[in-house]
Amino acid sequence: MRLVQFCHKVAEGIVRVGVEQDEGQGIVDLKAFDPSMPSTMREFLELGPKGMDCAKRALSSGQNVLPRSDIRLLSPVTNPEKVVCVGMNYKDHCLEQNAPIPKEPIIFSKFPCSITGPNDDIILPDESQEVDWEVELAFVIGRKGKHIKEEEALSYIAGFTVANDVSARDWQMKRNGKQWLLGKTFDTFCPLGPALVTTDSLKDVHKLGIRCFVNGATVQESNTNQMIFQTEKVVAWVSQFVTLYPGDVFLTGTPPGVGVFRNPPVFLKKGDVVECQIDEIGSIRNTVV
Repeated sequence: MRLVQFCHKVAEGIVRVGVEQDEGQGIVDLKAFDPSMPSTMREFLELGPKGMDCAKRALSSGQNVLPRSDIRLLSPVTNPEKVVCVGMNYKDHCLEQNAPIPKEPIIFSKFPCSITGPNDDIILPDESQEVDWEVELAFVIGRKGKHIKEEEALSYIAGFTVANDVSARDWQMKRNGKQWLLGKTFDTFCPLGPALVTTDSLKDVHKLGIRCFVNGATVQESNTNQMIFQTEKVVAWVSQFVTLYPGDVFLTGTPPGVGVFRNPPVFLKKGDVVECQIDEIGSIRNTVV
C-alpha cells in the first residue's frame, strides 16, 4: 500500500490519512471510509494492524476516492517524536570524499520541525550561504520497540519514503564546533514524501535506484545496495540507546554527488528546483526560495 497524509485544498487546516490507489492516482480518504480512523499518520500507525486492515479494506472498496486535483499532499508523517539520521552510509559517498568506511553507524538527528511536504518550498536561511542537497531513502517506525534484534527489525517498520536531507555545509563543517545538528535542522530542511510505501509492497528495499536532479540535471545517481549499514542494522543499533515509537522517521544516508564535494563546490540558490527520486517509491520536488 501507499499511505499518504493530505489536506483538502478547500480546507487547508484539516489533515487526513489516505491510501493512494496507484502512484499519482486518486486518494481514498480513510476517515470518510471509517469515521473512527484518526486524522494523522502518527495516530494511524499507533493503531497497528487495526489501522492497516482498515486501509486495505478502504482501498479495495473503491469508495471515498478524491481526485489528486482536490488535495494537497503533506509529508507522510508530521510531528514525529524523532528524526534519526545516518551519516556516511554509502560506500560510494565515502569514496567521493576519501573517507574511511565507518565501522559502526554514525548517528545524528534533525528536529521534527525541519520536516516539510513533498512539493513544498525549501527556504534558504539568511544564516547560511552553503545549502546543499542529499537524496535519501527514509523509513518510518510502525510499532514501539527497544533492543530490537536485527532479524526482527523489518517487522518494526511501517514503510519507506523519499527524503532530502538538506544541509547547510558552513554550519555543519565549519561552525558550532563542527557538530552536525544546526547545519541539518533549519526549517524546511527535511522534505519527505510522496507516500509511505509499506514494507510488503517493496521487493528489495536494498536494490533500488536512487537519484537527485537540480534544475533537471542529474547530480546524484546510485543504488541502495551501496548502503554500508542496511535498514535492519540501523534499527537494531539505534534501539540500543532509545525506545522507538510509531511515527519515528529515519534517514539512511546519501550517495555521492552532493554539491560540497564538487570542484568547485556548488550550492543551492533561489529559484533552483530539486527533485529526489527512488525507484518503486516515487519522487519529491521542491523549489528553493
